[in-house]
Amino acid sequence: MRVIHERDGDTATLASDVDVADSFLARARGLMFRASVPDDYALVFEFDERKRRDVHMVFVPFPIDVLWLADDEVQAVETLSAWTGLGAADADRLIELPAGAASDVGVGETVRVE
Repeated sequence: MRVIHERDGDTATLASDVDVADSFLARARGLMFRASVPDDYALVFEFDERKRRDVHMVFVPFPIDVLWLADDEVQAVETLSAWTGLGAADADRLIELPAGAASDVGVGETVRVE
């Protein structure tokens, strides 16, 4: 599984080591209590509908980039700080990546999980 960024006809792999938070507990835990994640890692949260989704950094000791997607279109991109970061936007999918991994991703662009 990979996370792919598409812009202006070009594609780039954002992550090739991808986990899916596919249960209530996995979604609630997210990246909490991990010491770090690999540079090519992503944690994907899939939801049945588009609505406001928030991300908190309680017990996450490293910064991350978060992508909020709706039908593969980027709705918001934020870098959240360790321990205290908080972000929210409308989405039907969230992707958490190591800080800096989404630095070239912009709102309105396409990010797919394949």
